[in-house]
Amino acid sequence: MKKLRQLAVAVAIPEAVGAMGALFTAQAIPAWYSTLVKPALNPPAWIFGPVWTTLYALMGIAAFLVWREGTQRRDVRVALGVFAAQLVLNAAWSVIFFGMHSPGVALADIALLWLAIVATMYAFARVSRAAAWLLAPYLLWVSFATYLNYSIWVLN
Repeated sequence: MKKLRQLAVAVAIPEAVGAMGALFTAQAIPAWYSTLVKPALNPPAWIFGPVWTTLYALMGIAAFLVWREGTQRRDVRVALGVFAAQLVLNAAWSVIFFGMHSPGVALADIALLWLAIVATMYAFARVSRAAAWLLAPYLLWVSFATYLNYSIWVLN
């Protein structure tokens, strides 16, 4: 039962970060984002919610796989610390891009986020290879999101 509670907490934390970001996103879409020129590969708006919800769940499962190894281990504490740092950068992106309407500053944040995801994958792999691989779709999506962010910044 303890492991199930740990899993629930581990998934709830990134999902809460996503929910916070959604608050900024939902307000900005009709008033600001919809007015921007977007690149040809920009997906329809409805795709972002399901994709991010899935990615946050995968992040949580990955964190759980690391956490369950025990926080008495230094490598687990380091991995979870790096994970927390990338979550902060993830949350900041929505605030910067959608809340502050600043694609240029958001581009700097997402570049740091990308590096933080790679660092998290490395740290997670030292504890659980499965945890690291669960972050691969996240890294791919953030790579695509970086292209979108850059393109929106250039086009607008």
